[in-house]
Amino acid sequence: MAAQHPVKNKRHRMAERPPFERIALLLQGGGALGSYQAGVYQALAEAGLHPDWVAGISIGAINSALIAGNPPERRVEALRSFWETVTAPAHGFPTLFSAMLGAMGLQGDFARGLLNQAHAFATLMDGAAGFFTPRPAPPFFSSAGSIEAESFYDVAPLKATLERLVDFDRINTGAMRFSVGAVNVRTGNFEYFDTTTHNIRPEHIMASGSLPPGFPATRIDGECYWDGGLISNTPLQWVLDNAPRQDTLAFQVDL
Repeated sequence: MAAQHPVKNKRHRMAERPPFERIALLLQGGGALGSYQAGVYQALAEAGLHPDWVAGISIGAINSALIAGNPPERRVEALRSFWETVTAPAHGFPTLFSAMLGAMGLQGDFARGLLNQAHAFATLMDGAAGFFTPRPAPPFFSSAGSIEAESFYDVAPLKATLERLVDFDRINTGAMRFSVGAVNVRTGNFEYFDTTTHNIRPEHIMASGSLPPGFPATRIDGECYWDGGLISNTPLQWVLDNAPRQDTLAFQVDL
């Protein structure tokens, strides 16, 4: 019999807070790759490295809201809930398709490639639960002047998900500084929504991830905003340039 080796779980050694005035967590945009950021935050939390400032762009803005909008003991749970929701397979897929490939004798890298392509196609057609749903008609058939309809997908499910998983009152206390970036459609300028200058709402998070033409621009106080990644995909410069300057330990998660 082959020798059995016990599974060793990684343990993060708890340490005293590093001698920095501020710990910042910077989360880039990158779509589904944003799930990696959830794991990074979990590792930081297990090591006792709790950020004083979290800033994000696009999917990083969503993860930032899930972190800042929950108490420390519930942040990992909120991140996991979001990612399990938006990646849930629709209509029994990919289980049925995987079984079909197995029945055909297809396996290995080739089968996995087919499965990934089919999963992507299913998301394209059906959307992602708790995130976005396809519109009945493509944007070129929409009525003129309706920014909400001039996109392939409706993001109303994302607003409901944010309201369910994020405590915006908690974010707006300013206990943890919070910043998300978006692009003003009218001016073409990059703007930040920050707890030091704004009362953060779900719309500010959605604006940072409003990537055309898939998603519609988000209207905030009469202005329309697109995904911040159209100009800058990382909030590093915003954190570095802010006054007063502080000695900062920054963790930037590049996607």
